[in-house]
Amino acid sequence: MIKRLGPWQQLSNKTVYQNPWLRLEHHEVKTPAGTDGIYGKICFQSIAVGIIPLDDEGCTYLVKQYRYTLEEDSWEIPEGGCPLGSSPLATASRELAEETGLSAKRWAKLMDLHTSNSVTDECGEVFLAMNLIQGEIDLEPTEDIVVCRLPLQEAIAMAMDGRITDAISVAALVKLQVLMLGFGGDFQRVFTSLPEMTL
Repeated sequence: MIKRLGPWQQLSNKTVYQNPWLRLEHHEVKTPAGTDGIYGKICFQSIAVGIIPLDDEGCTYLVKQYRYTLEEDSWEIPEGGCPLGSSPLATASRELAEETGLSAKRWAKLMDLHTSNSVTDECGEVFLAMNLIQGEIDLEPTEDIVVCRLPLQEAIAMAMDGRITDAISVAALVKLQVLMLGFGGDFQRVFTSLPEMTL
C-alpha cells in the first residue's frame, strides 16, 4: 500500500535490523521528482536527553567519553537515552546523577531538536539544571567517563571552536549563549524566561 509523506511516496517498508536500542528500515520510495529510489531510516527506541547544569559560581559540567562509532574521545554535556513513553525530565535527572553525581532542585526546558533528520527520526530534549547538590557518581557498566567542572563561558567556547562536536551539546550551548546575550549575560533571567519543570 502506497503511503504519502509530503512530496514523497513510500512504496514499501521493511525492517532489516533491530536491537533493543534501534530499528533499521529499508524503504522503496518515489522521490519528489517522481523517480524511483530507496531510503534507509534509523528509528530509535528512545529520545535523547541532555542537561546543562550550572552552579552558583557560574560553572557547568562536561563529560568526556570514548565514542565507539567515532573511534575517539568526545567532550559533551551530560546526556542519555529516555525510553519512549518515559519522562524525559526524570531521565535527565537520573543521567545527571549517574554521570556527574549531581542532583538539581530547579529545572527548565531549554530546547527540542532532531539530532540527524536526514537518516533518523530521533528527537532530543535539553534541560537546564540549577541549585545543584553534589553526590556520588554511579556509572553504568558500559560507561568510562571523565567529568570536568569549568566556567560556562569556556564550555561555550569549546562548542564554538570545535573542541565539542557532539550535535546536542553544540546546539544547546550555542542556544544558551544566544539567550544570555539577549539578557545581558544574566543566566538567572534566561532560566526564568524558560518553562520551569517539576520532577
